[in-house]
Amino acid sequence: MEQRQFGDSDLSCSAVGFGTWEMGTTQYGDIDIQDAVRAVEMAVDHGITLFDTAEVYGPYTSEELLARGLGARRKDVVLVTKVGFVYHDDGRTGNAAVAGRSAAPEDVISHTNACLTRMNTDYVDLMLIHWPDHKTPHADTIGALEDLKAAGKIRHYGVSNYDVDMMRACEEAGHLTANQVGYHMFDRRMEASVLNYCKDHSIGYMAYGSLGFGLLTGAFTPDTRFVDWDWRSSGKAFGLPLFEEEHFLKELKVVEHLKTFAADHGRSVAQLALAWVLGHPAVTVGLVGMRNENELIENVAAADWRLTQDERQEIDAFFEAEGVPTYVDAQQAS
Repeated sequence: MEQRQFGDSDLSCSAVGFGTWEMGTTQYGDIDIQDAVRAVEMAVDHGITLFDTAEVYGPYTSEELLARGLGARRKDVVLVTKVGFVYHDDGRTGNAAVAGRSAAPEDVISHTNACLTRMNTDYVDLMLIHWPDHKTPHADTIGALEDLKAAGKIRHYGVSNYDVDMMRACEEAGHLTANQVGYHMFDRRMEASVLNYCKDHSIGYMAYGSLGFGLLTGAFTPDTRFVDWDWRSSGKAFGLPLFEEEHFLKELKVVEHLKTFAADHGRSVAQLALAWVLGHPAVTVGLVGMRNENELIENVAAADWRLTQDERQEIDAFFEAEGVPTYVDAQQAS
């Protein structure tokens, strides 16, 4: 699989990355734990070299399952995790609940140490601050990450869900290796500024939600309903009304166009969605969840599909024909 470099760093990985949010939460529908762990084990064999998790996925469950799946092959991959939350149990029991965001230096350091313990590793290749903490000066947070880097506990650091002003403030205190933000056909907010900033400042871009949180898998129909504990049942997706009925039904019409387009190229709509994300010149890696071997093989195959500019314009025309916005100019949730 194609290997891509994170900005001007010495960190590189496969263009497709394994995202583990689904492994760590029941808010994303039912999963088979054994299949999920097996998918991690097989992913390395299929050329995937980046695995992304976070302590808040569960909390803690995703990190633990990922460590179990990687085993001794942890040394062969780029391991990414995230801190930036505090918990009612302070991260020391199995029944944690999120109490709020914190990128304070003491929390960044203590939670990084806990991540290392859970994942049975001495270091993390890339540590991210999961969401902006508006109470803590960015320079203080970066200082803690620099200390962790000097101690050999992390190789690189970055952020997640940060806008340009936040990244600029971080860059005054250190250099970010990556920013991880949502990006898919139905949500192009990052095209307004964040993607270009990352490219211009040699910061890697990790795109999550590449398959539109299920919208771009082709699995949904007008009769699809989400159970109460599935986060999509709220209708919202990171500040956008993607799963509200009026929008959802229009989006499904776009997906039907995309299915036909993909089939004409001998591909699936999920492969089209991932190839579309990877086609942006600022994107380093497209993250996607993989629950079993079939999904794994399908996602890996998307990495060699290169869409032309004319094909991308044809895709845009599907959205315009159905009156579906792509939110290029909308504000990012923070």
